[in-house]
Amino acid sequence: MTGYVIRRILWMIPVLWAVATITFFLMHAVPGGPFSQEKQVPPTALANLNAKYDLDKPILEQYGLFFWHLGQGDLGTSFSNQRPVLDIIKEGWPITAELGVTAFVFALAIGMTMGVISALNHNKLPDYLGVFFATAGTAMPSFVIGTFLVIIFSVKLGWFDVLGWEFGNYRKMVLPVITLGTLPAAYIARVTRASLLEVLNQDYIRTARSKGLAEYVVVLRHTIKNAMIPILTVVGPIFAFLVTGSFITESIFVINGIGKRFVDSVFARDYGLIMGTTLFYAAIVAFANLAVDLLYATVDPRIRYS
Repeated sequence: MTGYVIRRILWMIPVLWAVATITFFLMHAVPGGPFSQEKQVPPTALANLNAKYDLDKPILEQYGLFFWHLGQGDLGTSFSNQRPVLDIIKEGWPITAELGVTAFVFALAIGMTMGVISALNHNKLPDYLGVFFATAGTAMPSFVIGTFLVIIFSVKLGWFDVLGWEFGNYRKMVLPVITLGTLPAAYIARVTRASLLEVLNQDYIRTARSKGLAEYVVVLRHTIKNAMIPILTVVGPIFAFLVTGSFITESIFVINGIGKRFVDSVFARDYGLIMGTTLFYAAIVAFANLAVDLLYATVDPRIRYS
């Protein structure tokens, strides 16, 4: 197992290199530059800015300089606010991570609960309600859900706040968490229902029931654990998606996380921040996929890594 983990971590290096390379050249292929987005910059000032950030050098030399600084632990400087990219990530990501982890717990709890109830009540009213939730949740964009929640529960009823994020303050947590977590909850519910229905039709489940085992024993001991592989497959990417931020949710509720800053950097052609956050996102996704692979062996003893 240790050898497998080491190999996977080593494989992350070429993966991150490929992500950085593709992002770098696509970013520079887009017309315009970081200092010509809002107003016309005098030629002399533009030349000085390009020289300051090495943008006057050939593209391949800029590419090499980026990896030279990266090897020294320097993700570069944001062109928009003249701050180190690493400092911006350290400042914004904890907020995004708190929101994302809370939304992930919400999505996992609601999604798996709805999926299990639907599967155990196949073609009955709870199943129809679960399918409706899964379908509606995946069909409605998060900005629609967020706007609806704000109008009803904040503007009309005044139950919750809509500005900012404060972990532990339910008035500021509930609406962003529901907005961000509804779509993944609906998706998890669909996958859980489908996986459980497949397992419930297996011969060993019929055998367990024929032995007179209580239904809850059959479900907890034999059904849910054997249905976890497909669920884990989608849970990893969902977790990575949630903890790397949602621009829409952070914009609706004015949450100063990393997701909003990343999208702002794209519009501003902030090369430094784009590269730094993209690599940061890629690393999180890579480690999330590794964690899912390791969990496979936990829920299914037949899976062994060597």
